[in-house]
Amino acid sequence: MAGERRAHPWMANSAPGIIEGMLKEIGAASVDEVFAQIPNDHFRSTPLDLPPALTSEIELRRDLVGKLKRNASCEDNLSFIGAGVWQHHVPAIVDEIVGRTEFATNVWGSYQSDHGRNQAWFEFNSQLGALLNLDVVQLPVYSWGCAIGHAIRMAARITGRAKVLVPALSDPERLSVIRTYCQPSEMDGHIEVVTIAADPTTGRLDANDLAARLGEDVAAVYFENPAYLGTIESGAAEIARLARAAGAETIVGVDPASLGVIKAPGDYGADIVTGPVQPLGVHMHCGGGAGGFIASRDEERYVRAYNGFLVSVVETREPGQLGFGLACPHQNSYGMRENGNDWTGNSTYLWAIAGAVYMSLLGPEGFRELGTLIVARARYAAKLLGDIDGVRIVWPDTTFKEFVVNFDGTGRTVSEINDALRARGIFGGKDISDEAGGLGRSALYCVTEVHSAADIRRLADTLTEVLQ
Repeated sequence: MAGERRAHPWMANSAPGIIEGMLKEIGAASVDEVFAQIPNDHFRSTPLDLPPALTSEIELRRDLVGKLKRNASCEDNLSFIGAGVWQHHVPAIVDEIVGRTEFATNVWGSYQSDHGRNQAWFEFNSQLGALLNLDVVQLPVYSWGCAIGHAIRMAARITGRAKVLVPALSDPERLSVIRTYCQPSEMDGHIEVVTIAADPTTGRLDANDLAARLGEDVAAVYFENPAYLGTIESGAAEIARLARAAGAETIVGVDPASLGVIKAPGDYGADIVTGPVQPLGVHMHCGGGAGGFIASRDEERYVRAYNGFLVSVVETREPGQLGFGLACPHQNSYGMRENGNDWTGNSTYLWAIAGAVYMSLLGPEGFRELGTLIVARARYAAKLLGDIDGVRIVWPDTTFKEFVVNFDGTGRTVSEINDALRARGIFGGKDISDEAGGLGRSALYCVTEVHSAADIRRLADTLTEVLQ
């Protein structure tokens, strides 16, 4: 019948009568009435130009697969991209265990009946705590950026202050998330974000600028070790000392893959530690959800400031048996809704299982071997690239697995170079030419344990060819 409204094949709520039924249930006369609080100039003025719906599942699958095939993956190409999501080896047993129905389908549920899951979570927390030399680890939140944001708000709650100092040479994406968590200045929960300059000769924090910006209004100093651009912060203990003298918390962001060769943050004065879960047995994927952790010392002022789930262990009435369950659940948004410390939101509990398996496989010696291998191969790559005419390594021999490559002397832009490399099956480093720091035409390259010496030589040879 002409004019008859039909349901969209893939949208259940588009069926005739559904909208009217919902409006009747809530007592609204129209959809416009539901959204009356939104100003008119916020609405789209022209309709979306969408193609006709594909009504057949066969057509839909063919269309989707055809579009996905346009992607070029890191499995089919040699990739040197890092900057927040890194290509590490994921042992097959990790995928096997996280794919089991006991874990993969159990997003939440009653902790009284899920002791196996709680024990696996506890193993993740305790193993990561041993790496960090800290006692309390929260279950992972959505991303590293989210973990930093929550940690900063923890520090603000603990100190009663509303300013945080962060490195000027920060990942723009993580810095954007931090600013979101710190809220606009018009909001009651606003935390001022102030950047600390970098020493141009080392890339590390400028200690004089840090000292000048510390004061009684600073809740925390945040820095990363290794940092966003790969540099290792050799003055970490001094940063923590300066922060403590000013009554501020020290928040450190750390790559857990580095902890076999770099001192644990708990050993140089970190109060709260954050970092990515993804290097601990989680495959690269886009769209978020790679996981971020938060950890601290086992002191009540820190424990009471967490926003998410803590898993603990206790002896039972049966001698020799242990029970695992949630600790302090009342203080998060599940327990107190809008009155919780922070909104718990989307979390990545499945990656805690992956991390527990991965860390148990490596053990202390495995982490030491992993870190040593990464440093050796990254330094080898930096040396080969630095020997190419017109190419310069910024801050050589001071990095972990990532390093900055400058191409000013080549007369080519990073975009042009990356296009040429991609045409030859190689993903070059992340273009950071337009980011803070004034590093010129530069790219951030990443080398991990998955890159063989032959892979690195192929990169150097291809780059030499591209620049001729």
